[in-house]
Amino acid sequence: MELGVYTFGDVGPSITPQRRLAQLIEEVELADQVGLDVFGLGEHHRDDYAVSAPAIVLAAAAARTERIRLTSAVTVLSSDDPIRVFQQFATLDLLSGGRAEIMAGRGSFIESFPLFGYDLDDYERLFSEKLEMLLALRAEGMARGRPVYPRPIQDPLPIWIAVGGTPQSVARAGYLGLPLALAIIGGQPERFAPMVELYRDAARQGGHDADALPVSINSHTFVADTTKQAADTFFGPYSAVMTRIGRERGWSPMTRGQFDHALGLHEHLVVGDVDAVVEKIVLQHSIFGHSRFLAQMSIGAMPHAAVLRSIELFGTEVAPRVRAELD
Repeated sequence: MELGVYTFGDVGPSITPQRRLAQLIEEVELADQVGLDVFGLGEHHRDDYAVSAPAIVLAAAAARTERIRLTSAVTVLSSDDPIRVFQQFATLDLLSGGRAEIMAGRGSFIESFPLFGYDLDDYERLFSEKLEMLLALRAEGMARGRPVYPRPIQDPLPIWIAVGGTPQSVARAGYLGLPLALAIIGGQPERFAPMVELYRDAARQGGHDADALPVSINSHTFVADTTKQAADTFFGPYSAVMTRIGRERGWSPMTRGQFDHALGLHEHLVVGDVDAVVEKIVLQHSIFGHSRFLAQMSIGAMPHAAVLRSIELFGTEVAPRVRAELD
């Protein structure tokens, strides 16, 4: 199994975008050094996140790393230009020596649609049309009858579809034979098993080898020397973010009781000491049979030193044990 981390580059009153971007480079450099496989950056256009252009930040990371794969997490394709997306990540692929990936999705927020002049009523149509163009461009090197440069080292350049549990999106990814990244940010992971089954069924209908297609599970994760330390460190920043987002969406504020319940073995938060995190990832593998796990650790106002320690433990202790158990 591939293991990695991803982040949205959260900022706030105590941390400026400039400082957060510098921290991101430190995080990806450490992730590379401790043997993790993937580092991802999400795209947002809000004042609480520093990353609106993942390819640029990943290009900076490419110069400081040697082997770790570099992916968006996600590229909001509906409000972007698929030609520019391809060019940016082809350039990243060249700079990194063939380590770039695109994780395309519709995003968890809608601010990019009015920002770039799109109508939310066209939400689904835009994604379908632009994904079709991106895939055709990857296969043919042409867009609107003209060649597009540069070409990446990888052929084909990896394109994943990121979903949050919408059956239509899951089925589309499978039918097209594209790798699936499934974000589990609430509820019991077992409840998402039918989504992965739907994905593999759709892949077979599309004429693909369903068992060979990669699946990634993306979850809120934090590792510390003890489970109590992990929970106490993660709760404040995590609950603040979930409460803030919840206020926008009509959710109730996050409580410590809800948080502690979500730490259970069969719940969604992958937070604890090394033993607890290994146990939960291995259990989830028994449910999904996935080939990649990505951890979102630096959420909200997480202390940077604690995030670095979590990445270190994840790479040096969690990842080797998970791989050994699954092997």
